[in-house]
Amino acid sequence: MAVLEKKPNGLDLAEEFWRPRRGITDFLDKNRRALSALLILAILMLFFVIANPKVFLGTDIYEAVFKSLPIRIVLVLPLVFVIVSGEIDLSFVSTMTFSLWAFAATAKGGWNPFLSAPFAVSGGGFVGLVNGLLVTRVGLPSLMTTLGMNFLLRGLVIGGTGTIGITLTFLEGTPFYNTFVGRIGNLPAQMVWALVFLVIATLLFNYHKFGSHVCCAGDNLESSREMGIHTARVKTLAFVYVGIAAGIAGVLSGLLYGTFFPRSGSPGELMLAVLASAFVGGTPTWGGVGTMIGAFFGACTVRFIQTGIIEAGLTGFWTQFFNGLIILLALAGHKLHEPRYRY
Repeated sequence: MAVLEKKPNGLDLAEEFWRPRRGITDFLDKNRRALSALLILAILMLFFVIANPKVFLGTDIYEAVFKSLPIRIVLVLPLVFVIVSGEIDLSFVSTMTFSLWAFAATAKGGWNPFLSAPFAVSGGGFVGLVNGLLVTRVGLPSLMTTLGMNFLLRGLVIGGTGTIGITLTFLEGTPFYNTFVGRIGNLPAQMVWALVFLVIATLLFNYHKFGSHVCCAGDNLESSREMGIHTARVKTLAFVYVGIAAGIAGVLSGLLYGTFFPRSGSPGELMLAVLASAFVGGTPTWGGVGTMIGAFFGACTVRFIQTGIIEAGLTGFWTQFFNGLIILLALAGHKLHEPRYRY
């Protein structure tokens, strides 16, 4: 018995013709925040290439950026979880310093670095847990809670060390050092690990119920509770995630720069750079929506601004101008993307 093939009518043919185009449109609409962040990065890099093609068409500049960029990537991705949940964390830089202190002191004291690192990271996770409990259980505002924790940890580190640093150059060339900040192919190892961290964060945010619960909690707290979501636990875990990431960033920082010094660097500048990376990357301040890929592009954008301004022939004073301009453009873009859905 022959099987008759049904021929599509005109409407079916039209739907078949437009389906690929609708697929492209749906993709662009679903990922517009991340694509907007990529567009900002592309325009910025085009400007730098035109300003100094000799530098930006070479590889040295990217080699230099990729050495320190992973620290910002590791910090910004978990921070997006906290922002999306409707909270903020301003203590991650001091948590990073605190964890680095724990790592440096134990490694210098004779611990195997493969044991010192988990110890330091767990210390960062503990700080995140305290932040989360103070916000969700005690009911303190996250802005002031984490700002207070930032000063508390910084004072603890400075007071506990007497501003005396610890050198970590003895770790250079060891298997631990080569694994995390050596070379993997043509890339610095820390950049490869940062990309692995990006994949994990993306899967957690987009394909795990934790990511869905974080978005629900940030979008409508009461409705989330009525749906059976344990919002206090979700937010606390988001803070713990930030603390763990800060611990990882602290260990990477110690290996990269070969030292721990309580007063080294500019904590405020790093904090603002990471926060800017999240906002430039497509995560608005009101919670409920965010993007991991966008945060990655945002971190690249802010990092290249700081390096590219000098290489383009401008003075370092223009760095803050471009940072402010990019942030304002990003905030304006958020208003255009205001419908709240996750991608």
